[in-house]
Amino acid sequence: MIVTSLAENFPVQVEVHVVDEHRTAPRRRFLKAGRISFGGGAAFDCTVRNLSETGAALEVTSPVGIPERFTLVIEADHIHVPCRVVWRKEKRIGVHFET
Repeated sequence: MIVTSLAENFPVQVEVHVVDEHRTAPRRRFLKAGRISFGGGAAFDCTVRNLSETGAALEVTSPVGIPERFTLVIEADHIHVPCRVVWRKEKRIGVHFET
């Protein structure tokens, strides 16, 4: 989308990229240690990068070996929430909270 504005009597065109937002709830920045827990005591450490009422983005060493469903544990906030993976990138995964 191209937006034209008049700045001090000079026309200025700025290209604006509209991001297609698929989230049902806004996320806020967050930076806390977490743990991906599954299967009788197996776990991976992670960092929770952002969080909303419906999901989170987690930073991991590698997404390899992380199952589609697990429990996200954030000990500092006494959070234990079941999750489903909705996307995976090189060192991040996006999860939806299953309540």
